[in-house]
Amino acid sequence: MEQLIPIGIFLFVLFLLLGSGVWVGLALMGVAYVGMDLFTSRPAGDAMITKVWTSSSSWTLTALPLFIWMGEILYRTRLSEDMFRGLSPWMARLPGGLVHTNIVGCTVFAAVSGSSAATLTTVGKMSIPELRKRNYPETMVIGTLAGAATLGLMIPPSLTLIVYGVTINESITKLFMAGVFPGLVLALMFMTYVAIVSKVSKSFNPTPEPKLTLGEKLKNSRFLIPVICLILVVIGSMYMGIATATEAAAFGVIGGLVLAASQGSLSWATFTDSLMGAVRTSAMIALILAGAAFLSLSMGFTGLPRGLADLIASLELSRLELLMALLVFYIVLGCFLDGISSVVLTMAVVEPMIRQAGIDIIWFGIFIVVVVEMAQITPPIGFNLFVLQGMTHHEMTFIARAAIPMFLIMVLMVFVLIAFPELATWLPENIRQRPGG
Repeated sequence: MEQLIPIGIFLFVLFLLLGSGVWVGLALMGVAYVGMDLFTSRPAGDAMITKVWTSSSSWTLTALPLFIWMGEILYRTRLSEDMFRGLSPWMARLPGGLVHTNIVGCTVFAAVSGSSAATLTTVGKMSIPELRKRNYPETMVIGTLAGAATLGLMIPPSLTLIVYGVTINESITKLFMAGVFPGLVLALMFMTYVAIVSKVSKSFNPTPEPKLTLGEKLKNSRFLIPVICLILVVIGSMYMGIATATEAAAFGVIGGLVLAASQGSLSWATFTDSLMGAVRTSAMIALILAGAAFLSLSMGFTGLPRGLADLIASLELSRLELLMALLVFYIVLGCFLDGISSVVLTMAVVEPMIRQAGIDIIWFGIFIVVVVEMAQITPPIGFNLFVLQGMTHHEMTFIARAAIPMFLIMVLMVFVLIAFPELATWLPENIRQRPGG
């Protein structure tokens, strides 16, 4: 019961600050400052300065702005157009047709972007007009885009996994590798859903695509070569132990600039726009991380995380029951906060729980990313829904309904992860890793 007072004060101050429109990072610092001032004898100002500096000067964190910059560079190239031209001949004959280009295109771009919003915008700006032109059902076009774009949070390089790794001081490279197989399995589940719906739905009646010879398909596939090479450089360098996550991010930026220059889309304007876009996004995330680090310190002084972990332990929940409770908790939290904020806000309390329950910390990173993905397509704050609304001009309710099947598939993916944890743990346990990765 003694833990209820600090919990109540923390929550009251947090919701008061968030409700007043204060930035999430500053709100977290405000809550931490109040907690330090009320429940500890240590000077709150000195503690804040020290913790914010140490959390912001982490070398591992360097990968974050580099991967963001790479995504910003590629967003301003003709990558989406080239991907559609390269993928469409191979997707046209599958059950579901060119809708699969949404899923496969998002999977491919996720492997060089790391951002759900960048993936959605890049693939959507090309695929939506093309699929509409071919009379594909609007709900299927929008729903698959909303769901598949979330793969940017799981398939490496993932900004959410970088934030999670920095927060719990775990290897970014191992977390990246843990996301490969689950990301591919989730993409395959999306494609299976599309194939089934295309067979049973009477409204699924697109314009037939002209048949192409194998030679014509291979000729169109040349448009995929640049992005595949970039994926091999970024992901392959980490998997082979040649580079750490930060070094791979630097390779990715250089590769992105070369790709943009080779396409003729690199100008001084696009260069500065991409750089400033990366600075804005990186600064936002860094502020949230700094606030979360100070909040973790404040909570640690109050003994709140350990107290809650002991409380959960006293309930004697099984591993599955604890995971189900966290699943519901993060889904509800995702209705009000973006994914990165959800991760950094809760890790101080959740990490001791999962460690005490004997849950693998790498596996849990993938579990939490799948659940955070759901937040991207959950009203009222689902960011992908807002991006799609801006692109399609549909009502939010229409877009949310179209995304419901994808949400349910992600819930199913959580149970697949629980049933087959090796999906997330096998690759990290078998990679060659450079020190500092």
